[in-house]
Amino acid sequence: MLSKRPPHTPSGNFTRYRATKAVARPRRIRDSSSSGSSRRLERHRRPANPPDASTPSPSTSPIVTLRVGPEKRLFAAHEAILSASPFFATKCQAQRPSPPMRTHLTQHPGKHIELPEEQPEVLSCVLEYLYKGDYYPRLQRNSQRQTWELEDGAIDSEGQSVGATVYHHAARTAILRDTAIYCAAEKYNLPTLQRLALRKQGLHTGIQCNTILSSARYAYANTPDSDSKLRAHYLALIIRSRG
Repeated sequence: MLSKRPPHTPSGNFTRYRATKAVARPRRIRDSSSSGSSRRLERHRRPANPPDASTPSPSTSPIVTLRVGPEKRLFAAHEAILSASPFFATKCQAQRPSPPMRTHLTQHPGKHIELPEEQPEVLSCVLEYLYKGDYYPRLQRNSQRQTWELEDGAIDSEGQSVGATVYHHAARTAILRDTAIYCAAEKYNLPTLQRLALRKQGLHTGIQCNTILSSARYAYANTPDSDSKLRAHYLALIIRSRG
């Protein structure tokens, strides 16, 4: 008479970072070099730093509300993500959670940050960078040409890169969007974002000389005088646009 085998419960899903019960096995003689290779492979597979349950994940971090620009457009982001920027980390640490604000859906205890001089389109790119490590259009490597380029590098009817400029209320004119992002990264102390924005800015084509000059004036007014790399960059853009 056949009997059913008891269901097998895999223990691997529950013991990834815990010791399991030892099982006695016959002793076998193994080569020392093979044993060393196995140990090295095992060390390579094991995570160097297992997840710490006491460290909150970004998804469980408190939500911070940001009011941006003269019209106070609302943005929301996790405090753990924002805190990658020393600027935002200081803003969050300086205030206690406000009393719960009730809505018809839920309660929002949250902290809030006012950014009246920021451009909403620019902050959107900064937040995208903080979450994803890049912002649209993303920087990608062309393996055939061995060069960097922008994804979806569309050109408009005038031969200019689509989405390369944005009207900035502080500059009162259209400037290069990457210029505004570069200056925002300077303010928020995000040097890696600065380097990314500068590289992307140099990949646009068909930019009018007056747009470059307006962008340069805005950048000079919002960055330190010691930023010689930025100033040399605009000089190169002007020369290229007139060539």
